[in-house]
Amino acid sequence: MDTAVDTELYRIWVYLAQQPLLALTVTLLAYQAGQWVYRRTNLHPLANPVLWAVIMLVGLLKLTGCSYAQYFEGAKFVHFLLGPATVALAVPLYNNLKEMRRAALPMGVALVVGSLTASASAVGTAWVLGATRDTLASLAPKSVTTPIAMGIAEQIGGLPSLTAVLVILTGIIGAVVTTYTLDALRIRDWRARGFATGLAAHGIGTARALQLNDAAGAFSSLAMGLNGLATAILLPLLIRLIF
Repeated sequence: MDTAVDTELYRIWVYLAQQPLLALTVTLLAYQAGQWVYRRTNLHPLANPVLWAVIMLVGLLKLTGCSYAQYFEGAKFVHFLLGPATVALAVPLYNNLKEMRRAALPMGVALVVGSLTASASAVGTAWVLGATRDTLASLAPKSVTTPIAMGIAEQIGGLPSLTAVLVILTGIIGAVVTTYTLDALRIRDWRARGFATGLAAHGIGTARALQLNDAAGAFSSLAMGLNGLATAILLPLLIRLIF
């Protein structure tokens, strides 16, 4: 009896797993669960909804034996929405345009220093630990938003799939630790906090900044975009010089 029930449940799961709506629904439910925990903890950094949604989804895929390719086939609509969501960041940028003009010089300096530090620190640490050239090239653009980072990694001889994983981990870790780090450094200016967050933790960090303060979200959006542009131009040149 139990065997028959198990077989029937397995058949139902196989049928549902082939339907795009299931993966999309599971993704949205996981994120909503993460958001509920996030709000219940008063937006505590360790309760970041992206972090807990990823943990829940990975656990579900492991439990059911569903491959990532099969899952992504149904959830790719969320991936498509990344484009419009990124474009929508122009709204807070426009609302804070005057403040950005006033801070153009310090932002320019922070952009160059922050972008080089993000890449050099990661690559340097991995090199000391004996990482291969492919891994180093995959790690270099880890602080840039995923589509740009994957393109850069492919151009400089890295592995785009590995870069995507590293970028997501960087964003999640950055969104969790930036609040503690900036508090410890006694940085109170929301513009500086937002710019640092976007520079180090791209889109996931920007989402965190937008939830905390409008100015922080705007400056984080700007840092994310500028860092993507600067890294796409400078990193391939530096890699060629080094190797």
